[in-house]
Amino acid sequence: MSVIPRFSVGDVVRMKKSHPCGGDLWLVMRTGVDFRIKCLKCGRVLLLPRPKFEKAVKEVVRQNGPPDPAAHDIR
Repeated sequence: MSVIPRFSVGDVVRMKKSHPCGGDLWLVMRTGVDFRIKCLKCGRVLLLPRPKFEKAVKEVVRQNGPPDPAAHDIR
């Protein structure tokens, strides 16, 4: 049984608490046991353990999913 990961590299997530700079949007740079995220307002990079990260996420704003083949119709 395979588990589909909820977060992937390139996703933009909104956290429950805002960063001291005032931003609440973060870019996921690394996934796994730890998550590396980057504040999109000030550029600060944090490394959070998975349980703390998953608890702090409010919503996924933009997913970096596989590209849509229909969007790149070459003719």
